[in-house]
Amino acid sequence: MNGTRHRLDAHPWREWIMRGFIRVEDAVYVGLGTVLAAMALALLVAVAIAFAQAVLADTLPGHAVQLLDRLLLILMIVEILYTVQVSFSEHALVPEPFLIVGLIAAIRRLLVLTAEFARLVESNTAAFRAAMLELALLTVMIVALVVSLVVVKGRAPRGS
Repeated sequence: MNGTRHRLDAHPWREWIMRGFIRVEDAVYVGLGTVLAAMALALLVAVAIAFAQAVLADTLPGHAVQLLDRLLLILMIVEILYTVQVSFSEHALVPEPFLIVGLIAAIRRLLVLTAEFARLVESNTAAFRAAMLELALLTVMIVALVVSLVVVKGRAPRGS
């Protein structure tokens, strides 16, 4: 009986502490979301300006890879922002957004690497071999991330 009473007395303190942690967690999520949103918007404006300058200077083909790289970076930031939003609203860690961010990052590097491929072939064999190894690892990583997404989606409850 005495042990039961002790647990009941401790319960209000635990609840008060839990609410405090939840408030801190919410404040951090709001701060992270605000910074990520501002960063994504600033990068989007910078990419739009760089795109317009490349079009006006007729240098778009030479800057296409760099612009695509920046756009994929913005997409990664937006996916991280989505992860923050889901974590804020559900107070749960959801794996799909993290897998998508990893997939975008791997594809981003793969695209940049293949765009630089001609330069690497001409440079030397060591750089070319390193690029080929990175390309193989990126391919394996992309396949693993896609399989992980399929498995995670397959376990999600219907309607989500």
